[in-house]
Amino acid sequence: MADLKPSAQRVQDALLAAGFGAQVVELPDSTRTAAEAAAAVGCSVEQIAKSLIFVGSSSGQALLVIAGGGNRVDEKKVSALSGEKIVRADADFVRAQTGYGIGGVPPIGHPSPLRTWIDADLLNYTAIWAAAGHPNAVFCLTPADLVAMTGGAVAEVKAEVKAEAR
Repeated sequence: MADLKPSAQRVQDALLAAGFGAQVVELPDSTRTAAEAAAAVGCSVEQIAKSLIFVGSSSGQALLVIAGGGNRVDEKKVSALSGEKIVRADADFVRAQTGYGIGGVPPIGHPSPLRTWIDADLLNYTAIWAAAGHPNAVFCLTPADLVAMTGGAVAEVKAEVKAEAR
């Protein structure tokens, strides 16, 4: 097995230090988007646990929402959960708060713990895949492991899909 890139190795080290046996894998194809990740690992896009960083408007605090790959996040729902308005974080804020770039943000291995919410839809699967610190690195885990490793609260965070007018 080839050596992992430093950012992916940090995720592997964090997983092992936290007592999880998940193995980070680097793939030849990009896993930056949920669709790319699903195609690369051979699962449905709904099995991709995408880590999205928001900023609390009044606190300035980083907030992590781990959403199912096929779901859009309803920012009003996350605002209600966090108790403040939120905005999507820019790339510099994401890197400063997580240590990783957009497209590779893992659910674990950040410099300090983040308030975290996990999309309830992810609990519908026996196996899910998460980013592992690099746009080509992922790891497989169970929804229960995701909850345990993040300390995140499971919540309804997805935006409702509106029927199109015909």
